[in-house]
Amino acid sequence: MEYILHLGILICFYTMLAQSLDLAAGKTGLVSLAHAGFYGIGAYTAAVLAVQFGRSFWIALPIAMLVSALTALLVSLFALRTTDDYFIICTLGVQIVMFSLMNNLMSLTRGPLGISGIPPIQFLDSKITGKTEFFIISLLLMAVMWWLLKNLSRSGFGKTLIAISEDEIYTQSIGKNVYLAKTVAFTISAMCAAIPGALYAHYIAFIDPSSFTLNESIFILSIVIIGGMGSLKGSLIASSLMVILPEMLRFVGLPDYMAANTRQIIYGFILVLVMMSGGKGISDLFTLRSQRG
Repeated sequence: MEYILHLGILICFYTMLAQSLDLAAGKTGLVSLAHAGFYGIGAYTAAVLAVQFGRSFWIALPIAMLVSALTALLVSLFALRTTDDYFIICTLGVQIVMFSLMNNLMSLTRGPLGISGIPPIQFLDSKITGKTEFFIISLLLMAVMWWLLKNLSRSGFGKTLIAISEDEIYTQSIGKNVYLAKTVAFTISAMCAAIPGALYAHYIAFIDPSSFTLNESIFILSIVIIGGMGSLKGSLIASSLMVILPEMLRFVGLPDYMAANTRQIIYGFILVLVMMSGGKGISDLFTLRSQRG
């Protein structure tokens, strides 16, 4: 049961990361490779506040979101002056810079040594040490994020973001402030990524830069693509698949060195299938099948 709950917690983390990135990449067309960096900012902010200043998770969480949002706002000042492939390359550089800062600011992040001894989340007078309670908190925060992003996408602002992804020039011609809308979307996306980051820090009780690499950003983006760009439901389905799949390979009995390579092959095969289907994610394929039935 503990093992299943652990997988459920990881699914909640990656669903929140995918849904937050989907606001920028799926709704607005801002494909970012810096999302793991904002995820790491949330984790490090919560860890530093908890370990060095003794702040609780509930105080550290909004501060982590604010720090991540301000960082994204700063990045957007120059990154959003580019478009398409240039924007992707720009966020790639931002991810490398953020990872380097985490790895070299010894006085703040302790570099490769990481930050240990992160206390568990405290709710009322009790500490959340069991996986069942932590899963419930993660599930509730994921549901809140889902609800907020769903309502945001249905609002006038959300429809503006969709219009930008479809035709940016036309959206600007009808009087919409495209640059401002993209800045807000990118900032909210980064701010939401700090939530699973803070949760991850208190769940593992230890963080180091190896958890927030470029490969992690690519993995999060892969979840968004496989789930379907612009689909919140697809993010949940794809994150469940991407988390459970490596665990299934362990039960097959493959050696560790073969399991890692097999996992990458399967991930690549799934991405190829998604691209061959015209970019339709898993949720879209299920919808088409149910309609045909």
